[in-house]
Amino acid sequence: MIDDIKKDAGARMQKSLDALQSNFHKIRTGRAHPSILDAVMVEYYGSQMPINQVSNITIEDARTLAVTPWERPMVPKVEKAIMTADLGLNPATNGNVIRVPMPPLTEETRRNYIKQARAEAENARVAIRSIRRDANGDLKALLKNKEITEDDERRGEEEIQKLTDKHVSEIDRLLETKEHDLMQV
Repeated sequence: MIDDIKKDAGARMQKSLDALQSNFHKIRTGRAHPSILDAVMVEYYGSQMPINQVSNITIEDARTLAVTPWERPMVPKVEKAIMTADLGLNPATNGNVIRVPMPPLTEETRRNYIKQARAEAENARVAIRSIRRDANGDLKALLKNKEITEDDERRGEEEIQKLTDKHVSEIDRLLETKEHDLMQV
């Protein structure tokens, strides 16, 4: 039973880490990366579709993305979707290809992105601690129902704490890497 609680907590903590990494990909670093456009939705025959499902996104150079819609009539719709996505990007169309240059980051913009990254990391830490609290509550419930001993409960809480510490240190490592990326000129 304790192993089940530990496995469940570990899986949930890993999902929190995955969500943090996904959120970090949305914070741009001044370098071109296709995941910057992941949040862009394009109207495709009456329904909203992610941009990567209606076009091919490639890196042209360090600061430019090339977006090639699969159908020629989609070019203006994709360009409009990128402009209205509130990412601070100004695409330029050249035939079938939409080029999206990444504007250079100012010092103020970098600081704001770092604040945003720190807030995302703190949200992930809170989620990890919440999962720890839930797991410890499950252990207490097992103890209350006399399904485990006090020693087993204490051992289980120590294992959950080690798992928590491991995931929080991973969050700190990811944040440090993101801050380093953001501060590079």
